[in-house]
Amino acid sequence: MKILMINGTMRHGSSYHIGKMVIEKIAREEDQVIELFLPKDMPEYCRGCATCIMESEKKCPDYLMYMKRVTRMIDEADLLVFTSPVHVLHVTGALKVLLDHYGYRFMVHRPEESMFSKQAVCVTTGAGGGMRSTLKDIKSSLFFWGVARIYTYGIAVSAIRWEDVEMPIKEKIVNDVDQLALKLTRDTASVTPALKTKILFYIMRHIQQNGKHLPDVTYWKEKGWLGKARPWKKAAQKTGQEN
Repeated sequence: MKILMINGTMRHGSSYHIGKMVIEKIAREEDQVIELFLPKDMPEYCRGCATCIMESEKKCPDYLMYMKRVTRMIDEADLLVFTSPVHVLHVTGALKVLLDHYGYRFMVHRPEESMFSKQAVCVTTGAGGGMRSTLKDIKSSLFFWGVARIYTYGIAVSAIRWEDVEMPIKEKIVNDVDQLALKLTRDTASVTPALKTKILFYIMRHIQQNGKHLPDVTYWKEKGWLGKARPWKKAAQKTGQEN
């Protein structure tokens, strides 16, 4: 199993520690766990040039230096773990920068096939509030990417540093993480999208059947999605299921 942890800050704070707890609950010795820290691993802002959408993501000014590596890691991972502290009621600017680069992967454009068989966990903490809006920032992108199963966890820790979080809160976190980990599966071949994700796919499929944006329409045709092929069927076939 390949696990990729993407951290919205360089600090090893409460969100980071909880994300590590999640990974420790499901990972085994033979698994590959990779951690990325922002902004170090993706420091460049999206320029809003729309080249990724209008032509190709490979023509993004940041593709060769940063995005090629990060995208490969995302695509190869079975489980994605995103962590971000609450920054003024939203994700960190560094994480937003990364997510901005993937507009071309929204389902209305050119979603990556492997997303439809991935699990993802989004973790956030704050001294007070803002967890819901912060989690929404991450979950919205993952949903429109087509990620099959998305789980979220947010909690107010009433502290800036993990070391200062009071023990009753830490004990609650441990119990909550135990429950969250039970929802994750190591049988990655059995992971298929939720109904809401499939409905969005069919809506986007209808749009592409009548689409005029050549890069997107060509992509969908090459994938066979305008015909009978579906991005989640490969995983289903491995378990003898048909969705």
